[in-house]
Amino acid sequence: MEKSLVRRRRKNRRFKRMGLGAVVLGMLFLGMMFTSIISKGYSGFVRTELQLEIYFDPQVIDPDGTHKPEVLAAAGYGKLIKQSLRQEFPGVKKRKEKRRLYRLVSTGATQQLRDLVLADPAVIGSHRKLWLIVDDDVDQYYKHGDHQSRLKEQQLAWLAQLRARDGLRSSFNSGFFTSGDSREPELAGIRGAVVGSFFVILITLGLSLPLGVAAAIYLEEFSRRNRWTDFVEVNINNLAAVPSIVFGLLGLAVFINFFELPRSAPLVGGLVLTLMTLPTIIIASRAALKSVLPSIREAALGMGASKMQAVFHHVLPLAMLGMLTGTIIGLAQALGETAPLLMIGMVAFIVDIPGSIMDPATVLPVQIYLWADSPERAFTEKTSAAIMVLLAFLILMNLLAIWLRRKFERRW
Repeated sequence: MEKSLVRRRRKNRRFKRMGLGAVVLGMLFLGMMFTSIISKGYSGFVRTELQLEIYFDPQVIDPDGTHKPEVLAAAGYGKLIKQSLRQEFPGVKKRKEKRRLYRLVSTGATQQLRDLVLADPAVIGSHRKLWLIVDDDVDQYYKHGDHQSRLKEQQLAWLAQLRARDGLRSSFNSGFFTSGDSREPELAGIRGAVVGSFFVILITLGLSLPLGVAAAIYLEEFSRRNRWTDFVEVNINNLAAVPSIVFGLLGLAVFINFFELPRSAPLVGGLVLTLMTLPTIIIASRAALKSVLPSIREAALGMGASKMQAVFHHVLPLAMLGMLTGTIIGLAQALGETAPLLMIGMVAFIVDIPGSIMDPATVLPVQIYLWADSPERAFTEKTSAAIMVLLAFLILMNLLAIWLRRKFERRW
């Protein structure tokens, strides 16, 4: 017996060490993943700007002096930037050198000037020192040094002159959160993807929560135990384990090909994610209903309440917390899905911000997928920064579920 106890205790200690090692190893890999993402993505929240003195030439912006918005919006603001660059570097004479000089400033700088003039036409005819967005190659060089830089030596010399007079700086990249997608890395933002994700999740929540709760209440409280209900329960459990891309194929066949709904619309994305999320919500809702003590049902029925009143007045309020927790977890899973949305066309390049559930849109995971596939080096930090934003949303949703459970959980 003593030898047997020694062996069993040794096995217990070995098993505990193996379990602890598995936890430590998992945390190590998780830490490595977060370290890699943050180290690559933190610079995506910062952008490089170049200071130039811009002369808002009336002959270029508004020759007739009408100050009409359509005239101001169509003016050639690129000429103002080129003129300022030539004044900053008067030694540049050759055409090839001028093209290299002009590439230091992003094409989005013209939009900055346009917005400034439209907001305050009084700037026309004045000189202003402005901080303009630089090209992505300049941005990467300023942030990370000359490693893998595509800039020419002459461009590096110009940048050195600007840095010597404090003409370069780093600032918070507000455009990352306020702009839509773009072919230019320094102009690309996540606003369109965030709005698209909001519409998709809103539709998913509005459909999956009432349908899932209603199905769970019927199966758990009102349905009779027979072959039909057993068949339904088995299929619900199986659907929870079906690969998400299968739901994308189903949405492509039913919602787009049969009902002819528009491709790449948040409405279709929400319907597909509703199908994917429903099994999770039904299973979680049934578990929440089972956790309610039978004595509560019996007490309600004993006081003369009907079956419907006992369920909706007594059982459902107590189980609602568990249902909401399961719903939040299901929505967090839907927020991170990519494969089913690729099948319904939400992989399209969308620049405009969607204004309704029928407008073409993309979602944050698909936006990350598109940026990760782009060859420009500057999109690497954009990809990691977008992943950080997505992880922040997912963590907040899971923390909300944990807080709701601990705050309102009732123990009997």
